[in-house]
Amino acid sequence: MEGSVRVRFAPSPTGLLHIGGLRTALYNYLFAKGNNGTFVLRIEDTDQARYVEGAEEDIHRSLKWAGMEVDEGPENPGDVGPYRQSERKDMYEQYAEQLVEQGNAYYAFDTPEELDQMRERLKKSGNPSPKYDAITRMSMKNSLTLPEEEVERKLEEGEEYVIRLKVPRRETIRFEDEVRGFVSFESKGLDDQVLLKSDGMPTYHLANVVDDHLMKISHVIRGEEWLSSTPKHILMYEYFGWEPPKMAHLPLIMSPSGGKLSKRKAETEGIPINTKDYIEQKFEPEALVNFLAYLGWSPGDDSEIHSLEELCDLFSLDRVSKGGAVFDYKKLIWYNEHYLREKPADELWPRVQEIAKEHDLDPDEGYMKQIIPLMKERVSKVEDFVTMGRFFFEDPEEYEDKAVKKWKDNSAELLEAYVEKIEELDGDDFEAKTLKDKIKEVIEEYDVGFGPVMMPLRVAVSGMGYGPDLTPTIELLGKETTIRRINTAIERLG
Repeated sequence: MEGSVRVRFAPSPTGLLHIGGLRTALYNYLFAKGNNGTFVLRIEDTDQARYVEGAEEDIHRSLKWAGMEVDEGPENPGDVGPYRQSERKDMYEQYAEQLVEQGNAYYAFDTPEELDQMRERLKKSGNPSPKYDAITRMSMKNSLTLPEEEVERKLEEGEEYVIRLKVPRRETIRFEDEVRGFVSFESKGLDDQVLLKSDGMPTYHLANVVDDHLMKISHVIRGEEWLSSTPKHILMYEYFGWEPPKMAHLPLIMSPSGGKLSKRKAETEGIPINTKDYIEQKFEPEALVNFLAYLGWSPGDDSEIHSLEELCDLFSLDRVSKGGAVFDYKKLIWYNEHYLREKPADELWPRVQEIAKEHDLDPDEGYMKQIIPLMKERVSKVEDFVTMGRFFFEDPEEYEDKAVKKWKDNSAELLEAYVEKIEELDGDDFEAKTLKDKIKEVIEEYDVGFGPVMMPLRVAVSGMGYGPDLTPTIELLGKETTIRRINTAIERLG
């Protein structure tokens, strides 16, 4: 990588950070770290009307939670600040004016009504998507069509205007995309983009180009939805005489049922759409990061499990896929289960304790640290230690319907035989191995399989038809509790 790599994640604070935004941030971060580069956070808040209170805090919190350290941003500025576009407002106007002076942009004085009339007029004459462009600009009210003195007068009197980019009528704009290869656009398909709004605020397009240049951004890595805006940006770089950064447009995230993963689709398919949902649902951040890295990229081998540090070493733009990536929620859960299993009980205990308190339980630390390793193979999320493991603290109040179906006519008889056998055991003998031997004795005496004893026994002690390894579970519950629960089940299920 020649020169120093500088990338930016540039979200707009118009709502909570979407999962697609987090993936864009991740790819920028991985690319920066893998190339000893700098990861910049820039807040694109020029659209004041859509600004959402608390959205910027949500962006900072989400990145921190996912383990992505920001090298330069609003909270730790470097020397190309400020890092919020609203605080850079004064610098954009001079660049828009420069383009007007060069003849690459112009003042437009059209009112919203006049713009609507133009669109209506063109629709009637058979143009399905009318725009303000090389053809229509000549019949509008702007500094290209009005006499010079009238333009001067309008500006002096403070009449409202916008500055528009003067897009050439017949030109092919080509650039190389790091993901897609060469991309070309015909300029006749582009409109004369507004660069400076009537309130003096820049649009995304002007602010983006100026900031990427001033912040010395080497690579622009962003979602595919920005691909169609890129030719306008390339034109501006050309007009300013600046070297454009390398461009890379990431594939869309697709819904399992097809099409783009929209908010509505995500809701119907039970996929959390915002990073905040994953934080609140207590997902393991490493699992989400590992999953998102593979959502549109792969290292080219069969490996699937990688830490953030490893991903930084492995990541490259040429392995990013062009086609959309399907959000497979089951795969995310698979990652979550993996990372939960990797964590020692000491690390999980404080989180489990907090969740237990939310469920009105106050587990003993030593006891809980014995339960955690036992349940690890069965849990998908950290709260399962408490919700699925509640029977470690309380006798089951009811039995799951599915589990009750496994209670057969001979279940009571078999469990009574088992109780007789374990009643004889002393404290020291009440351990998983011996408890399993006693199950085998019942099986041999009654000439049945393991299932007819194990299933009702599990139902009796836990109220469920599934859960952690049974005999170590019974050992943890202890003799008195186990016998009491078996007798209750026999009474209630007959």
